[in-house]
Amino acid sequence: MAGHGASGWEEYSINGGKIEGNTVFTYLDAFCRPEHFERYLPDYPNLAELKAHYQRGGLGDVKVKRFLNAIMQETLEPIRNRRKEFSKDIPAVYEMLQKGCEVARAAAAETLADVKKAMKINYFDDKELIEEQVKRFSQE
Repeated sequence: MAGHGASGWEEYSINGGKIEGNTVFTYLDAFCRPEHFERYLPDYPNLAELKAHYQRGGLGDVKVKRFLNAIMQETLEPIRNRRKEFSKDIPAVYEMLQKGCEVARAAAAETLADVKKAMKINYFDDKELIEEQVKRFSQE
């Protein structure tokens, strides 16, 4: 259990913390790399050791969240820089979006055609279906 100290939340936990379902550890699982420990949390050799300490207690959320924040800031920095560069040429951004939409439309049309064929509802392209319908209705 973390308590209030002079600077806000103290950085330790008396009781062990839960890893499963903990969003902070979910993000660490996704984004944390071995080199992050050397840069931002040299007290721990890897994520497994960090998790073990958190579970047995003595390591609070603040320290783990600060570690995650450092990782996320590092991860997002090149994305932010790229966005800043793109913002200098808005017409080019619109051109990229338009090309992407064209590719997406083509892929969606192909998928829809496959679905219609599988469901036998490609009424205008399925000559076999048209012939079946001709036979069916000519018998009436």
